[in-house]
Amino acid sequence: MLQHGVLLAFLSYSAFALSDASIKLLEGTINPFQLAFTGAVLGFAAVPFARRRGERWSDLVRSSRPGPWFVRAVASGICAVSSVVAFTRLPMPEAFSLIFLMPIFVTILSVVLLKEEVGVWRWSAVVLGFVGVLVVLRPGFRALHLGHLAALSAGITAAIAIVMFRVAGPGEKRIALYGAGLIGPLVLNGLLMIPGLAMPTPRQMAFMASYGLLAALGNVLLMFAAQASPASRIAPPQYSQMIWAVALSYWLFGQSVDAATFVGIAIIVAAGLLTWARERIKVPVWLRRMPMRPR
Repeated sequence: MLQHGVLLAFLSYSAFALSDASIKLLEGTINPFQLAFTGAVLGFAAVPFARRRGERWSDLVRSSRPGPWFVRAVASGICAVSSVVAFTRLPMPEAFSLIFLMPIFVTILSVVLLKEEVGVWRWSAVVLGFVGVLVVLRPGFRALHLGHLAALSAGITAAIAIVMFRVAGPGEKRIALYGAGLIGPLVLNGLLMIPGLAMPTPRQMAFMASYGLLAALGNVLLMFAAQASPASRIAPPQYSQMIWAVALSYWLFGQSVDAATFVGIAIIVAAGLLTWARERIKVPVWLRRMPMRPR
């Protein structure tokens, strides 16, 4: 059963990677707000799988904690369009490397907003992650542009959405939390796309559908994976997206990745895995008594 869940996780992240490749295939010919809005509309295909028995469709917009729901909705809306801009303007591995800072941002926000105690392992992962960013971006040695800012924005807003999930607590309905991730992009990007709204060509519509439906499929597979395996088992396969990103960059888009970027990506992935490993490795008794031990 555990292996079944891990396999589903790998398939899920493959679907997400191909969804992101669909954005890049559009080559920036579609208004990013319109594309993010379309993704949200098609994302409703996954709602029947997110809805638990006893939950109503109206619970998509009804929350017992309106504050966290609203913040999560806004963060999800910004994250959606930021991801679109990042994958449009950056090579896929570079975009992923910055978006994958999300666990690092979760750690920082957990300290600031949730007052969580964070130990030396997770702070080490934070420092390691930012070293990786400096290696990837090389400020002062290469031109930085909107794509890099968008990728960082996607990582930060995704982290905010996750922290709001924690703030809402276990009493919040799952469909309400999932609904915030759809309603936010739908409303925010729906309003912002109006000035640049245009009728897509059949080719553009095909890639837009691929983007939205593959993302919905990824969410469904990830839900099934979470039911079959603990979260600690299905988190590491997320980094398989980097393999997809490098392969697609070479074979589909003809974009090479230089050695320094590879090193930076490896450092960022190591930082993310360090955070995961901290939750998996048994801590010695002497270390448990240290005041910096995380909860």
